[in-house]
Amino acid sequence: MADLVDPPLVQLLTPEGERVEHPDYRFDGDDEMIAGLYRDLVLTRRIDTEATALQRHGELGIWASLLGQEAAQIGSGRALAPQDFAFPTYREHGVAWCRDVDPMALLRLFRGTDQGTWDPDEHNFGLYTIVIGAQTLHATGYAMGIQRDGAVGTGEAGRDAAVVAYFGDGATSQGDVNEAFVYAAVMNAPVVFFCQNNQWAISEPTTRQTRVPLYQRAAGFGFPGVRVDGNDVLAVHAVTTEALQRAREGSGPSLIEAFTYRMGAHTTTDDPTRYRVSDEVERWKLRDPLERVRAYLRRVHAVDEAFFTDIETEAEAIGERLRADVRALPDPDPTMLFGNVFTEQTSELAAEQAEYAAWSASLESEVVR
Repeated sequence: MADLVDPPLVQLLTPEGERVEHPDYRFDGDDEMIAGLYRDLVLTRRIDTEATALQRHGELGIWASLLGQEAAQIGSGRALAPQDFAFPTYREHGVAWCRDVDPMALLRLFRGTDQGTWDPDEHNFGLYTIVIGAQTLHATGYAMGIQRDGAVGTGEAGRDAAVVAYFGDGATSQGDVNEAFVYAAVMNAPVVFFCQNNQWAISEPTTRQTRVPLYQRAAGFGFPGVRVDGNDVLAVHAVTTEALQRAREGSGPSLIEAFTYRMGAHTTTDDPTRYRVSDEVERWKLRDPLERVRAYLRRVHAVDEAFFTDIETEAEAIGERLRADVRALPDPDPTMLFGNVFTEQTSELAAEQAEYAAWSASLESEVVR
C-alpha cells in the first residue's frame, strides 16, 4: 500500500513560524504582504466563528465551518488574479473573502433567506455548490470557454485567465471530478483543481477513500500534481501562483492537494466526536495556520503588538455587524423557490407555486383558530 503518512509536502513556513527553503517553490511576498495574509486569516476565522455561534443560537439553518482550513483558502484566494474565476463548493468562505463577497451574502444563504445573491460575474466567484464535485465540471467547461475566447496564452498579463475548482477529499471519489480531470487533460484546459484534503469526508477518513495520496492521481490523467502543507499560507500561495500562471500560459491543468485538517464538524449537523479521537484534533491544533504566521511576524519583529490588537478589534466589529444584520433579516418566503428554478417560470411551476401558497396560508388560518 502506498505511503499515506509521509509523502512529499511543500512547506515554506514551519508550525513554529520559521521560514524554510524549498527547491521548487518560493514565496515572493515581503513581510507587509505576510501581515496582510495574517489579517485575512484572522478575519476569516472570526466570520466562521460568528456564523457557527449564530447557527447554535438558531439564527442559521446550518453552517459548514472552515476552521483549520483558513491558510489553504487565503493562500490560494490571494494568488488569484482579478480576471481568474473560482468555482467553490460550500465551505470556501475564505476564498469568498478574498473575492470581496460580503460575508452577509454567505450567511443569508445558510439562513435560508435566499439561494445566493452575490453576482458571480462581479466577483469572478461562483455560487456555492452543494452537489459534491459538480463544480469541477462547471469549472472545466468554463475554462474551455475562455480558452476558445482567446483569453489564454496571449502573453498579456492582464488578459490571460485561469480557473480554479475547489473541492474536498471526499469529492475525489465522485465521478464528476474524474470526468472533469479527463476533459481538462485532453482539452488542455486552463484549470487548477484545488483539493482541500481535510482528512475526513464527513465521517470517513482519507485512508478509506484512496490507496494513494490524492495528488498522485493527476499523473494518471496526464497533468502535474503537488501536495502542499495546507496550513502554511505562504506555501499554498506559492504553489497556487505557479499553477495558475501555468494555466494562464496555456500549459494546461494542475492538481493541488492542500494537506490540511478540518478542526470542527463537517457541518453543524454532525458530531465529530462520534467518529474521530480527540488526540488527533489536539495534534493538529499544534499546526494551527494562524499561530505559525503570528509566530513568524513576532519572530522577525515585522509588526508591533498594536497590529495584533487592531486586527482583533476589527474582527470583533465584524462579528457584531454580522450578529445584528442576521437578526434583522426577514423570514424567507418559501414560495420563492418556485421562482428560481428557471430564468422564465413555466406555467406548471406557477400553478405549483400558487397551490403551495394557498396550502401555506391555510396552515396560518389553522393557527389563528
